[in-house]
Amino acid sequence: MDLFTRARELGIQTEYIDGQGHRHVTGADALQIILDALPVRTPYRFLDQAVVVRSGQPSRTELSPAATLPLRWKIATGDRVIADGETRDRAIAWPDLPVGSYRLHLTDASGFAEQAPLIVAPPRAFAGDFDRCWLLAVQLYGVRSARNWGIGDFTDLEGLIELAASLGADGVGLNPLHALFDDRPGDCSPYSPNSRLFLNPLYVDVEKLPGYQRAFESKGAVAGLRAGTTVNYAGVAELKWRALRFAFDTFKANPKGERKQDFEKFCAERAPLLSRFACFEVLRHKFGKPWWEWPEQWRLPDEAKCASLRQGEDATEIEFVEFVQWAADRQLLACKELAASLGMKVGLYLDVAVGVQCDGFDAWNEQSAISRHLSVGAPPDPLNTAGQNWGLAGFNAAGLELQSFEPYREMLRASMRHAGAIRLDHVLGLKRLYLVPHGFAADNGVYVQMPFEALLAATAQESVRHRCVVIGEDLGTVPEGFREQMAGWGIWSYQVMMFERDDTGSFRGVDHYAANALVTFNTHDLSTYAGWRSFSDLKLKRSIGIDPGESDDARWHALHMLSDMLRHHAIDDHDLYAVAGFLARTKSRLLAISLEDLLGVVEQPNIPGTVNEHPNWRQRLPLTIDALAAAIDVAALKRATAERSRAAG
Repeated sequence: MDLFTRARELGIQTEYIDGQGHRHVTGADALQIILDALPVRTPYRFLDQAVVVRSGQPSRTELSPAATLPLRWKIATGDRVIADGETRDRAIAWPDLPVGSYRLHLTDASGFAEQAPLIVAPPRAFAGDFDRCWLLAVQLYGVRSARNWGIGDFTDLEGLIELAASLGADGVGLNPLHALFDDRPGDCSPYSPNSRLFLNPLYVDVEKLPGYQRAFESKGAVAGLRAGTTVNYAGVAELKWRALRFAFDTFKANPKGERKQDFEKFCAERAPLLSRFACFEVLRHKFGKPWWEWPEQWRLPDEAKCASLRQGEDATEIEFVEFVQWAADRQLLACKELAASLGMKVGLYLDVAVGVQCDGFDAWNEQSAISRHLSVGAPPDPLNTAGQNWGLAGFNAAGLELQSFEPYREMLRASMRHAGAIRLDHVLGLKRLYLVPHGFAADNGVYVQMPFEALLAATAQESVRHRCVVIGEDLGTVPEGFREQMAGWGIWSYQVMMFERDDTGSFRGVDHYAANALVTFNTHDLSTYAGWRSFSDLKLKRSIGIDPGESDDARWHALHMLSDMLRHHAIDDHDLYAVAGFLARTKSRLLAISLEDLLGVVEQPNIPGTVNEHPNWRQRLPLTIDALAAAIDVAALKRATAERSRAAG
């Protein structure tokens, strides 16, 4: 069997048409690496894919001609069989089953047997218990305050929640809060995490931890960190980790009953992943190299070995990692509870990265479901003409199916833990992922098909369980029928006004926007409103050698088109509040307005395709949190958002 035939049988699309209409064929050398990187899974003989059943709805699964009838089936959870039967037709009609994840066992008349995941899901994801509302979108790291240590923290988040509530918002939207690498503070992109299962400790307000006072002695050092225009991650990390260490030592020396019980409760809540993560972090520091270069005994996670590690000289270090995660989790929980006490209908809206760094915990912990040899990216398009390689490892279909999609569920559970809504970055990856082998250009990748229906079903399960709305970031080249299938499962769309234009460049009217969608003017990867109107984004990209994908004439045309569209809707102005007023009129149930836009910030948080050319993920807001309300035209904002505001008028 040749390479390309083998690839097709595994759902790998070896050629594609990019966003500019150009045909690409993946080279054989790149394809070989891709095939070698994916786990081996025997194709199903009786089925097309994992079985998905919607609770309370009649459901049948067609069997392939390879099945010799009659065929016996049973559905099991662990060692317990919850249903069984026999079919003499080429279909199985499923009984009504409780929502859950099961293993399906099939045996045909010839004696051939196979297993597959069977997911019983709610009919749809959680729909939200609100009509239309709006959210304040913030890059938490960039928040200034008179008391933080040079980076926004969870106490600042409480202040933002109070500010948002006073403005009439029903929640605060945040950049990903995923755990990064404590010893690589310069790797600060929230979209390139060590783990999506745990939190970034730099967001902990260390001053709320007992014993912090003596943990650092230089008030000048903190004052210097507060004064910078960009986040000094190395400086912040040095002081915060020292303070966290001191707080842990204080806790260990005098573990008061109530706090000790809560710590133990948290460790039990997050078991066994938390213990495994703590062991990984200790081993990572001990060996100082990627996990695939560690001593052989530690290259695969092993519960017994981790348990023995806890009994040795590393026990205290392991507990320290758990303590830090406890501190972060409980401070984020306090933010969630504050939002609820203020009557916010969404509370926290959290972003979920599309992948992880290959040398981080998730990639070590899920080596069959996540391949370290392949990076998620995107083929060339008008905005990124060379294609994109995000340097992130993502899930693969075979590895997820072998584990009944549990790694994906674990990621969702961690993300939804304190959120009223989450956004899945690059949700197209649930249907197909564009994968680039390490060492190859971004345009030499392949599309790999994913078990879309099963992943949507798993998403609906966790969404309903956590009462958490799920928004899919569905920008870019979208396969036919994708949005309809996503909507059928109750996953919301993500509509960015900058992109909602027709072939003539005209902005689409209010009726174009879907009800179950989050609507916003821009994203963190696009220009701010002030930057867009001033052409600053075009000038900056050209100055650093990046093709902005748009001419000045095209931008002037866009500005005229915006004014025309606003006038068509009887909106005479064209400032940020005019745009917010337009978006507020749409039937979309969630509207996000960025704090940078409200403050007139020109620089965008991130420029894709750059590393050091631009201060990505480092820029701080121009004002402290207590000065924000005075800098916003609150009356104009409340007028703009009146029909969806909890504090209208």
